[in-house]
Amino acid sequence: MRLDLSVQQILSSTRNEAKRAIAAGLVRVNGRICEDKGHALSPTDKVEVATQEVERVVPQPEIELTLLAQGEGWIVVDKPPGMPVHPLRAGETDTVLNGVVAMFPQVQCVGEEGGLRSGIVHRLDVETSGALAIALTDEVWRKLRLAFSNHTIRKTYLAEVSGLLKEDGKIELDLVIRRHSPAFVCAAKPDEKGARACRLSWKVREVRASSTVIEVDLDTGFLHQIRATFAHLGHPLVGDVHYGGPPAERLMLQAWKLECEDVGMKAESSTGFSPCEIPMG
Repeated sequence: MRLDLSVQQILSSTRNEAKRAIAAGLVRVNGRICEDKGHALSPTDKVEVATQEVERVVPQPEIELTLLAQGEGWIVVDKPPGMPVHPLRAGETDTVLNGVVAMFPQVQCVGEEGGLRSGIVHRLDVETSGALAIALTDEVWRKLRLAFSNHTIRKTYLAEVSGLLKEDGKIELDLVIRRHSPAFVCAAKPDEKGARACRLSWKVREVRASSTVIEVDLDTGFLHQIRATFAHLGHPLVGDVHYGGPPAERLMLQAWKLECEDVGMKAESSTGFSPCEIPMG
């Protein structure tokens, strides 16, 4: 038997929980730590597992979330602006995942990271609203992570940028995380270490007196990609004072549509921007 299967039986856990225990050095074979999940055991081998309490997300049924779509092993919820996606520390109770766990308890420990990131396959900034996909099984978690990695998921955003953008466009820009806590992303210098090529395109939906409502399609995924790109173009998002945008009640950025053919996912968000702010027409 493989070591990870043996540990799974010992702990009565999921396969991923067993792999995490092995990777954490909690498993000994014949008295020696073994971190090879595929190690082949013989009938006489002695396997010992030092138990380590897995951090679990606290269910919060009072957090009301809109379910945009649901399929076999996945859901898409409408993330409110200003709410974090998942807890950063045990005991936090004001995140999207707290509400999801209350509705779908089976999400606990899903995914390689598990714990406080159970089921999370992608993230949205705290200030951003809209479609957020969450896996309910390990198999679907792997499929969705692969789809995000291969850029086979279509992600479309709505944004309001400062200034007038009268034409559709697209751009490839090397971005780099210049600062952490709080994160700040900007255009990279030539050959700068850690830079990543990021691509997006946009369509103009409405030109206003001093701002423009656009529809943005992401070809890549990078921290603050939309916010940093349009700030670089001289059109920071409305409400994004972090990147030089004019102040507003909230960051005017919404994850509008999310599609993944691999799992039959198709979802569209209509909350976050009121009809008077962005005509959904």
